Amino acid sequence: MINYKHLHYFWVVAKEGGIARASEHLHLTPQTISGQLSLLEDNLGEALFNRVGRNLELTETGRLALSYADEIFTLGGELEEVVRNLPSGRPMVFKVGVTDVVPKSIAYRLLAPALQLPESVRIVCRENNIDSLLAELALHRIDLVIADSPIPQSVNVRGFNHQLGECGISFFAAPDLAKTLIKDFPQSLNGAPMLLPGEMTVAQSRLLKWFDNLHIHPHIVGEFDDSALMKAFGQAGTGVFIAPTPIAAEVEKQYGVVVIGQTNEVREQFYAISVERKISHPAVAAITETAREWLFNDLPQQPKQKSSRKKR
Repeated sequence: MINYKHLHYFWVVAKEGGIARASEHLHLTPQTISGQLSLLEDNLGEALFNRVGRNLELTETGRLALSYADEIFTLGGELEEVVRNLPSGRPMVFKVGVTDVVPKSIAYRLLAPALQLPESVRIVCRENNIDSLLAELALHRIDLVIADSPIPQSVNVRGFNHQLGECGISFFAAPDLAKTLIKDFPQSLNGAPMLLPGEMTVAQSRLLKWFDNLHIHPHIVGEFDDSALMKAFGQAGTGVFIAPTPIAAEVEKQYGVVVIGQTNEVREQFYAISVERKISHPAVAAITETAREWLFNDLPQQPKQKSSRKKR
């Protein structure tokens, strides 16, 4: 990793036009600055200056490094200025990314406790896919990611998974369609029109495995990365869709649909992903503590679903 003190010395040398003038500006000996520049060049594996007589000229790599150093130290100066002029009593800004597969009602209920803190909080929410949000987390552009799975093994991002909870799922349909499916659930789903979460979601693979175990073969009419869009299609009577059981009543009320059945055998899981192993951010702590109080609440134990397999 680049030593930013060494980079600063390089930046001053480039701006001042030489080591001697940079040493006067930095109040350091020329030997110290020369040694620090050598360490930076060794770290980068490229020369940053060429000696032309008694002068130094930037190499191609040096010009590239200078453009980045200009931006880095200009932003640093802006940061100092902004912090110095911040008004007192300002709200704490909490930037959170929510993956597009997490139901909006779940996201709201997870994030709401952050607004109940004694200090004033302003939430900035961003929605995107997991890869994009983790990239922003790595760059410290957001404080937290809410997702339906831990950090994927294929993503090279240093972060820590904090499980918020898990719950069973409920199946919903528009009233006319629901009338034909409530009886003999879940076998009634065999051949029924089905709306699935997108193929990149954990929920889809678990749901398909559950169907397979019960020898149920619904007619899949759509797959959706956006859970709200899936519900909108379900509201129009296009097919059956799923949502986490803790928000079943909210889904029925908002979309005018009916629960046709529920199961604990397919689990929805939710995670908070942060760059810190031990949670210290007060908003994140409020979210994790509250989530565990309701997301782990399961349905009453249900009798085992009967398989449609015929006995031999």
